[in-house]
Amino acid sequence: MPMRNRLAEQMPLPQAPLARLLAINLAIGAAVTLLLVGGLLALNPSGLRDLIFADRSPGIALALLLMSFFITFASMAMGTAIMGLGQHEADGNPRGPRRLAVEHLIRAIRR
Repeated sequence: MPMRNRLAEQMPLPQAPLARLLAINLAIGAAVTLLLVGGLLALNPSGLRDLIFADRSPGIALALLLMSFFITFASMAMGTAIMGLGQHEADGNPRGPRRLAVEHLIRAIRR
Protein backbone atom coordinates (compact mmCIF):
# COMPACT_ATOMS: atom_id res chain seq x y z
CA MET A 1 0.00 0.00 0.00
CA PRO A 2 1.48 3.40 -0.92
CA MET A 3 2.63 5.59 1.94
CA ARG A 4 0.28 8.40 0.92
CA ASN A 5 -2.84 6.22 1.22
CA ARG A 6 -1.75 4.82 4.57
CA LEU A 7 -1.12 8.33 5.87
CA ALA A 8 -4.48 9.55 4.57
CA GLU A 9 -6.27 6.73 6.38
CA GLN A 10 -4.49 7.46 9.67
CA MET A 11 -4.85 11.25 9.62
CA PRO A 12 -7.67 12.37 7.36
CA LEU A 13 -7.62 16.07 6.49
CA PRO A 14 -10.86 18.04 6.23
CA GLN A 15 -12.40 18.08 2.76
CA ALA A 16 -13.25 21.82 2.81
CA PRO A 17 -10.39 23.70 1.12
CA LEU A 18 -10.19 26.48 3.72
CA ALA A 19 -10.27 24.06 6.66
CA ARG A 20 -7.62 21.95 4.93
CA LEU A 21 -5.42 25.01 4.38
CA LEU A 22 -5.77 26.02 8.02
CA ALA A 23 -5.06 22.48 9.26
CA ILE A 24 -1.89 22.25 7.18
CA ASN A 25 -0.67 25.63 8.40
CA LEU A 26 -1.55 24.74 11.98
CA ALA A 27 0.70 21.71 11.63
CA ILE A 28 3.46 23.90 10.16
CA GLY A 29 3.14 26.25 13.14
CA ALA A 30 3.33 23.31 15.54
CA ALA A 31 6.48 22.01 13.83
CA VAL A 32 8.11 25.43 14.02
CA THR A 33 7.18 25.61 17.70
CA LEU A 34 8.78 22.27 18.48
CA LEU A 35 11.92 23.20 16.55
CA LEU A 36 12.30 26.55 18.29
CA VAL A 37 11.62 25.31 21.81
CA GLY A 38 13.92 22.34 21.22
CA GLY A 39 16.57 24.71 19.92
CA LEU A 40 16.20 26.99 22.91
CA LEU A 41 16.55 24.08 25.29
CA ALA A 42 19.52 22.68 23.37
CA LEU A 43 21.40 25.98 23.10
CA ASN A 44 20.53 27.09 26.65
CA PRO A 45 20.73 30.87 26.02
CA SER A 46 21.34 32.82 29.23
CA GLY A 47 20.81 29.63 31.23
CA LEU A 48 17.15 29.23 30.22
CA ARG A 49 17.22 25.42 30.30
CA ASP A 50 18.95 25.44 33.69
CA LEU A 51 16.40 27.90 35.02
CA ILE A 52 13.46 25.81 33.79
CA PHE A 53 14.75 22.48 35.10
CA ALA A 54 15.89 23.93 38.45
CA ASP A 55 12.27 24.68 39.31
CA ARG A 56 10.16 22.31 41.42
CA SER A 57 7.74 21.80 38.54
CA PRO A 58 9.52 22.26 35.20
CA GLY A 59 6.55 20.80 33.34
CA ILE A 60 4.49 23.92 33.96
CA ALA A 61 7.24 26.20 32.66
CA LEU A 62 7.73 24.00 29.59
CA ALA A 63 3.98 23.87 28.97
CA LEU A 64 3.71 27.65 29.18
CA LEU A 65 6.66 28.10 26.84
CA LEU A 66 5.31 25.55 24.35
CA MET A 67 1.77 26.89 24.38
CA SER A 68 2.80 30.53 24.01
CA PHE A 69 5.08 29.66 21.08
CA PHE A 70 2.38 27.42 19.59
CA ILE A 71 -0.26 30.16 19.73
CA THR A 72 2.16 32.66 18.23
CA PHE A 73 3.57 30.60 15.37
CA ALA A 74 0.44 28.61 14.48
CA SER A 75 -1.66 31.77 14.25
CA MET A 76 1.11 33.48 12.26
CA ALA A 77 1.27 30.57 9.78
CA MET A 78 -2.52 30.41 9.42
CA GLY A 79 -2.83 34.20 9.08
CA THR A 80 -0.12 34.31 6.45
CA ALA A 81 -1.87 31.59 4.47
CA ILE A 82 -5.22 33.38 4.66
CA MET A 83 -3.76 36.74 3.64
CA GLY A 84 -1.81 35.17 0.81
CA LEU A 85 -4.85 33.57 -0.82
CA GLY A 86 -5.53 36.48 -3.18
CA GLN A 87 -1.95 37.24 -4.19
CA HIS A 88 -1.70 35.22 -7.38
CA GLU A 89 -0.20 37.06 -10.33
CA ALA A 90 -1.08 36.74 -13.99
CA ASP A 91 0.65 34.10 -16.05
CA GLY A 92 2.74 36.84 -17.72
CA ASN A 93 5.48 36.43 -15.10
CA PRO A 94 8.56 34.93 -16.81
CA ARG A 95 9.09 32.51 -13.92
CA GLY A 96 5.46 31.49 -13.91
CA PRO A 97 2.67 32.46 -11.53
CA ARG A 98 3.51 33.00 -7.88
CA ARG A 99 2.42 30.14 -5.69
CA LEU A 100 2.26 29.72 -1.98
CA ALA A 101 4.62 27.23 -0.36
CA VAL A 102 1.64 25.18 0.74
CA GLU A 103 0.51 24.82 -2.88
CA HIS A 104 3.91 23.39 -3.82
CA LEU A 105 3.67 21.00 -0.87
CA ILE A 106 0.17 19.86 -1.84
CA ARG A 107 1.23 19.31 -5.46
CA ALA A 108 4.25 17.30 -4.33
CA ILE A 109 2.08 15.14 -2.07
CA ARG A 110 -0.47 14.46 -4.82
CA ARG A 111 2.18 13.26 -7.30
